[in-house]
Amino acid sequence: MQLEVLNTTGKTTGRSIELPDEIFGVEPNDHVIYLAVKQHLASQRQGTHKVKTRAEVQGASRKLHKQKGTGGSRKGNIRNPLYKGGGTIFGPKPHAYNIKLNRKVKDLAKVSALSHKAKDNAIIVLEDLSYEAPKTKQFVEVLKNINAAGKKVLFVLPDYNDNVYLSLRNLPRIGSTLLADINTYDVINADLVVFTENAAKILNEKEEVAA
Repeated sequence: MQLEVLNTTGKTTGRSIELPDEIFGVEPNDHVIYLAVKQHLASQRQGTHKVKTRAEVQGASRKLHKQKGTGGSRKGNIRNPLYKGGGTIFGPKPHAYNIKLNRKVKDLAKVSALSHKAKDNAIIVLEDLSYEAPKTKQFVEVLKNINAAGKKVLFVLPDYNDNVYLSLRNLPRIGSTLLADINTYDVINADLVVFTENAAKILNEKEEVAA
């Protein structure tokens, strides 16, 4: 898959990048994408939910009245779940929501997600961004120039750049990730995936080495 490299004004630079078909041209497997997204969302849950049982709420443990002879129902102590302030029956307890996926499944999910974006023409290669200071207004102009304004955009960078990160972090619907940290959920959740030129080159070189 060959893509033209765009500059920050949205024009072609005359350069192109060959993206590996092993990553951007496979037949997507929707089920593994579902599993990877499910795992990602589950890992975001803290699992700290907790309610008190009848053993943990305040209240005396004495029996409210004798078992028989009152004409009323049988009653235990005031911490009974039927009373106001009593314990909760079968309430939630803290636990982890982690889901285990094999590495090959996670890798296939990422490749499938990127191949989906490639089929939808939702991948752009942009020349490397370099700011001497955070420039959010300039970054907004870049988004307009590449027809990404109003879209959910994921920028894939080769390494961390403080000024680029500070330029985009306050923009709604705009996210960034390092090439090494790219995940299935971020790709699927974005309307447009923008690789910087160096990130695309590194991805291509890694695939050549693997081959």
